[in-house]
Amino acid sequence: MTTYAVAHMREVTIGPAIVEYLERIDATLEPFGGRFIVHGAETTVVEGEFPGHLIVVAFPTRQQAQDWYDSPAYRAILPLRTENSIADVLLVDGVGPDHRATDVLRASAPPAAAQP
Repeated sequence: MTTYAVAHMREVTIGPAIVEYLERIDATLEPFGGRFIVHGAETTVVEGEFPGHLIVVAFPTRQQAQDWYDSPAYRAILPLRTENSIADVLLVDGVGPDHRATDVLRASAPPAAAQP
């Protein structure tokens, strides 16, 4: 199942450190099958507020996403971003092609009580 690394970049200070981060990140993704799906594109907010930019990177599996985030190559450049931005970053699994909205109801339903 595809896993996505999602970053809500609320504030970014563009300077030499962020430029270096951007120049080096692609090489950290490649060994883990990571590829950009969304990278700072212009958004149209249709409800609420969304300050900043959205970045989405797809990985073939959650393990590959976690291995990328924990890799020495990515850890070496991570401070270039974290020291020059305010962001929320998470890993989240995608859904299969047959997923329906009501599937989440089954996933969050409490177990049925045991019958005597």
